[in-house]
Amino acid sequence: MLKKIFAIWGVSMLSLGVTAGDTLRYTLHDCREMALSNSASAKSQEEAKLVAKYNRQAALAAMFPHFSANGGYAWNSRNAHLISNQFAFPFGTATVGDDGASFEWAETSAMATLIRDVAGTPLQEPLTQLQTQTGQTVAGAYEKAYNALTLDLQHVVVAQVGVTQPIYVGGRLSQMYKIAKSAEKIAAIRSAAKHDDIVYAVDEAYWRVVAVEQKKALAEQYRSLLYQLESDVKEAVNEGLATQSDLLKVKAKVGEADVKKLQAENGLTLSRMALAQVCGMPLTEVFTLDANGLETATLSTEAFDAKQYVDARSEMQLVEETEKIAKSTAKLAAAGLQPNIVASANYVYTNPNVENGYRSDWNGKGFFSAGVVVNVPIAHADDILRYKAAKHAANIATLKTEETRELLTLQTTQANQKLMEAQQKIALARLNQNNAAEVLRMAQESFDAGMITASELMQAQTAWLAAATDLVDAEAEAKTTETKLRKYLRSL
Repeated sequence: MLKKIFAIWGVSMLSLGVTAGDTLRYTLHDCREMALSNSASAKSQEEAKLVAKYNRQAALAAMFPHFSANGGYAWNSRNAHLISNQFAFPFGTATVGDDGASFEWAETSAMATLIRDVAGTPLQEPLTQLQTQTGQTVAGAYEKAYNALTLDLQHVVVAQVGVTQPIYVGGRLSQMYKIAKSAEKIAAIRSAAKHDDIVYAVDEAYWRVVAVEQKKALAEQYRSLLYQLESDVKEAVNEGLATQSDLLKVKAKVGEADVKKLQAENGLTLSRMALAQVCGMPLTEVFTLDANGLETATLSTEAFDAKQYVDARSEMQLVEETEKIAKSTAKLAAAGLQPNIVASANYVYTNPNVENGYRSDWNGKGFFSAGVVVNVPIAHADDILRYKAAKHAANIATLKTEETRELLTLQTTQANQKLMEAQQKIALARLNQNNAAEVLRMAQESFDAGMITASELMQAQTAWLAAATDLVDAEAEAKTTETKLRKYLRSL
């Protein structure tokens, strides 16, 4: 009878597979690829890698010459005059106005006194003319000097092309490059770690769905057994070979089996939704999974040396790069106590220009300039204190690296031991399941022969279901533990 029930169940599962032929079927690899392609955090880590890459290139470019070009134009409402438009000589005052230059003789000047002395004589007129001509000459000369010393600033154009090359800045540039390089490595490590986290989350959800699917199949098989038993007990009651109480006990178990089946179906729905969420699929999407591999878990070995895998752990690499950054930061602080030497060269053109006096024309030539600037810090207490603080921060990073190495060695060893325990659980659960199946077969035969009661058969059925469920749980736990160990060994 038990073989007949198993055959009916197998046929029903095959028919279910045929009718579900159009349902999407995913492998573990498919789910991993979907999760990685749809993960926003994975994409952001890729962007972070590009940011770190360009920052590292920028730090390298800072070591090479910097070229620059500048230009400017200014309009001024007035020009600049280096001398006043009016100047008082001892013998008179020269004035430059909008209508030209003029000169006014002082009353106390020799020329004015002489003209007053010859007033009314024939010498007055020629001396007056001489006075006027002399004043115009002085005024004209002053006007030329005034114009010559007037700076044409109404339209000013300045252009400059230069190059600056740091020669020695205390090792600041090289340390900044090392920091940027470590930051780039950290971005790559975090990206790889995020990849492993996503894969681990997918694997955990994937095998949970597979396990729940198998539990659901077991619940359906268990219910089928109870339905058949209920039918057999009804016939026995009708023939007077069993009591109504026996039938009620079977019906109670059938009710429990229906509840177990419903719980399995609900658990399967939630597990599939969880996997769909991790993979970026619609939560309502219907799919099936490839269950191959649930019963196998590898990688565990008693001769396991965790230390050889620790250096490849992302956590270890992160603290090592952080330690490098801390040491470079200390050297960067020390660079503030070192001399700085920077060379520069420039070509400058201006209009107005000073090529030949101060002239406003485009015929002037620009000029080259080159120089070296040296800065030597003498007493910088703040830089000294920052350097000491950075050195102690580097010591902290070194201690953190050593501590992390020990913790990761312990963690990896524990993960391997847990996988060994999980494999032992599988072996024991498989043995119990085989024994329970054999007990159920024998109980079914004894019941068919009328040698045991329905209650005793139901006990064997319940024991078989518990053993089969324990085996599925052990296999799922082993796969999850295996995935975690693979994550630690960077072999996902």
